[in-house]
Amino acid sequence: MTVLERLRKLRARMLAESVDVLLMTSSDDHASEYVGDYYKVTEFFSGCTSDNVVLAVTAAQARLWTDGRFFISAEAELAGSGILLMRMGEPGVPKVSEYLEETLKEGQTLAYDGRCVDAAAGLRYRETAAKKGARVFSGFDPADGIWDGRPERSKEPVFLIPDELSGESFQVRIARVREKMAKAGAAVHVLEKLDDICWLLNLRGRDITCNPVALAYLVIGRENVHLFLQPEEVTEALEAYLRENAITLHAYDDFFTFLRQMRPEGNVLIEERSISDCTLEILKEKTRESAENGEVRLINEPNPTELMKAVKNPVEIENIKKYYLLDSVALCKFLCWFDKRVGREKLTELSAAAKLDGLRAEIPGFLELSFPTISAYGANAAMAHYAATPEKDAVVEARGFYLVDSGGQYMGATTDVTRTVAAGPLTAEEKKAFTLVVAGNLNLLYARFREGTGGVFLDAYARMPIWEQAMEYNHGTGHGIGYILNVHEGPQAVRSKSTRDYPDVPFEPGMIVSDEPGLYVEGKYGIRIETILLCEKDTENEFGRFLHFVPLTLAPIDTRALDPSFLEPKDIARLNDYHKKVREAVAPYLAGEELAWLLSATKEYRV
Repeated sequence: MTVLERLRKLRARMLAESVDVLLMTSSDDHASEYVGDYYKVTEFFSGCTSDNVVLAVTAAQARLWTDGRFFISAEAELAGSGILLMRMGEPGVPKVSEYLEETLKEGQTLAYDGRCVDAAAGLRYRETAAKKGARVFSGFDPADGIWDGRPERSKEPVFLIPDELSGESFQVRIARVREKMAKAGAAVHVLEKLDDICWLLNLRGRDITCNPVALAYLVIGRENVHLFLQPEEVTEALEAYLRENAITLHAYDDFFTFLRQMRPEGNVLIEERSISDCTLEILKEKTRESAENGEVRLINEPNPTELMKAVKNPVEIENIKKYYLLDSVALCKFLCWFDKRVGREKLTELSAAAKLDGLRAEIPGFLELSFPTISAYGANAAMAHYAATPEKDAVVEARGFYLVDSGGQYMGATTDVTRTVAAGPLTAEEKKAFTLVVAGNLNLLYARFREGTGGVFLDAYARMPIWEQAMEYNHGTGHGIGYILNVHEGPQAVRSKSTRDYPDVPFEPGMIVSDEPGLYVEGKYGIRIETILLCEKDTENEFGRFLHFVPLTLAPIDTRALDPSFLEPKDIARLNDYHKKVREAVAPYLAGEELAWLLSATKEYRV
């Protein structure tokens, strides 16, 4: 069944159920960025594989919103579907709520699946519908009756992270959360974000590929904790652990019934962007009821677990440093292997990715990749999240750029790294672009900044060399990274602006962030250099406390691709200092031609 046929069936169902505008998201019941196959509804109806999608369907048209990482790939995937691509953040492109305000008419119906729309977005949609005199139907699952053979939800058994690996027990963590709840004036906290739940409970799962999380809900009271899991995921070890920690286990599908029957003894703490629209509507109904000790209200504040999780403890940092070094060694071995073979034997995007994936799998403690390896040659790299397939597996020729963005999940770290290297001769344009990206990467890596500084300010460090040439990249500069968890983690980020749902968060020692400026020219090339950074204390004086970053990623930057006319002396000094760190850390793990390659790749760069 083609996309056009699927949309035709969907519109027939909309007509039968008196739905005028239907919204779908690429999320799941937990506001997740990456989802299991069961939840890939927008991909089923549009063919678009982007991770951040809102699809709007009416009788006459369909529109799909996605962000700058996916503009090029989404345009190709939507070709022939009749779906109009809406490039988020671009001039003249309305937000989804603005589109609804233009489209909805009085008396019409806006529908969506309230389980897969986060509450913050749902509030905006409901507000717009009310303003237009339209009704909202939040119980519409688009896949019902249309998606034959829809995959089942994953139900993989969970596993526990011992305290000596997490650095902190559940009892310590739940006490910290309850302190935050009390400070906020809350007696109950409803938590739906999967990585927050797994971090708090010191458990991990296998329900989302490359993200070691389990589908779960958590309700925390002053003296009780209720965990909702699919029964198939519960092991004997987990049952014993839950008993020891006085955690009450429920079936995953009983969560909404539990909420409806719950009689909270005080205010309920939620984070609207991390719970579903469906959950919020149930909780809003609870606030209309009187509790025994008075009126109950909802408190919308960030999940306490998010910031706690973002600041890594000493045990986590020790393990992270260990695995980033081993991961960097694997990447260096791969880059040497690539350098020795490109132009001499047939290399394709998939064969190169397989080599790197295999090297990672040899590292003790390896669990799985942290995301499917992005192996992109030439123009394919202009798609920031390109995915090679057997049907589109480019041969890497001895010219232009090759980009590889990859990472692993280990029993002690989650890694992420991107390097772009010269596969052969480069044009002057390519060298200029590469050099600007390197200068931006080094600017952020070597930044010193006062305590209290957020990522919006730091973003300009990375963009400045690129902006000076009137160029730009259409994605954030940096994201947090989990600990044996999601490769994208907040609340810290390095990006050009903050929003109501994603405010700017000051950096603290122990936070980790990626440093990944890039430049992309459709049909020509894509360049990204990503180094993962750990925030540490710098110095304290009469002007205040200062922080800096240290690199966790230790892999060479390809000096053959540099144009020195776009480098300042400080850039060269920083590059040589970074390469010295790489050489000293990685060299003991290499021998023979791999060691010789490393020494050559990190030798002092001189103009």
